[in-house]
Amino acid sequence: MPREHRYLKILLHILYFLSGIATVLIGQVLPIMAKRFELNDLQLSDFFPAQFAGSILGTVGASRFGRRSGHIGAAFLGGLLMATGLAMMNVGSFYLCLLAFFVNGLGIGLTLPSINLVILELSGERTAAALSLLNFCWGAGAILSKPFVDTFSGNDHLGLTTWLLAAPVLILSLALIPSLSVNTHPPAAEEAIRDRVPIWTTSLAWMIALFNFIHVGFESGIGGWLTTYTGRVDGAPLLPWLSPTLLYFSFFVIGRGVAPGLFRVFSENVMLILGLLIVLVGMLIILAAPNVPLLSVGAVLSGIGTSWIFPTNVARFSRVFGATASRRATPLFIAGTIGAALSTRLIGYISERSGSLHSGMYVLIISIVLLIVLQIALALRTKKAPKPMSSGAVNGN
Repeated sequence: MPREHRYLKILLHILYFLSGIATVLIGQVLPIMAKRFELNDLQLSDFFPAQFAGSILGTVGASRFGRRSGHIGAAFLGGLLMATGLAMMNVGSFYLCLLAFFVNGLGIGLTLPSINLVILELSGERTAAALSLLNFCWGAGAILSKPFVDTFSGNDHLGLTTWLLAAPVLILSLALIPSLSVNTHPPAAEEAIRDRVPIWTTSLAWMIALFNFIHVGFESGIGGWLTTYTGRVDGAPLLPWLSPTLLYFSFFVIGRGVAPGLFRVFSENVMLILGLLIVLVGMLIILAAPNVPLLSVGAVLSGIGTSWIFPTNVARFSRVFGATASRRATPLFIAGTIGAALSTRLIGYISERSGSLHSGMYVLIISIVLLIVLQIALALRTKKAPKPMSSGAVNGN
């Protein structure tokens, strides 16, 4: 591998790690925002659609900007926007703070898919291992987000939290400038590949997208509201730093490490059902838990169960429609982002209307039940699906 590519990959992995912190930061700072602006749960939930609306626009922009200026350029721009959004979270206006989360989401939407594509293009035949390492970096950032906020913020102010995150994101983004001219694109012949049957005219593609819509909504809902929900349950963690949120993200990452071994024993469909059932048990424990230690058990199960569901669904998309179909998976990822915005907002809405965040969290159990039903339908459909089209017949869009 050329030296410039090694340098670029190191920068991108560190930036992806910091993006993991920035992505889930919203859930960790909600209690601070509630006190700072004296917000109810419905008002508090406004932060989620603000960030996810930016993320949707960023994801669309990443595809268009990447074709014109390269994916490294999109990651560079995304990093600048992320750093700007993080710095803006310190303003004293509620509406400007909403704008800050929108800008942060815009940066996340540009950065994450662009880095994924650059790593794919730099990794040759070792794409699975490369993406596993990359997503481990994101997961490590997600794990550290809660203790990071706890360490550098106060009860009603962010303190140094966002500044200490914005600074390295900005520095790493600027460090990408020498790499903007690095060519990571596949050969022109590969770029010119076209699919004979448009993927998004098939009902199966939209069923997989619907699965992503509901599941990413679940992930964002539990990741976004678990910290706030924990604060309304009696008791304290067994250790001050061992919060349910930290346990959820920790076992989320551990589950992704364990999953490859399980896939040697179980099929894709069995793994998806197994994961969903584990999550369902975890959520039932969370909602029945009278204290934080029992809530932590539910968080552990939910983290393990959901860990392999998203990548397995994306792999199913590629298996059904062909390996290079991932380059036309933008609707799949946009569906997930929209699901995240709606789920997190709906939890806040129900919480405010009912006067109980506990009631709002039932959105997550309903989501898992719907996913189980949808997975059964998809398992039956994919067994009958045609074999993936050859690489010579798949669109490079």
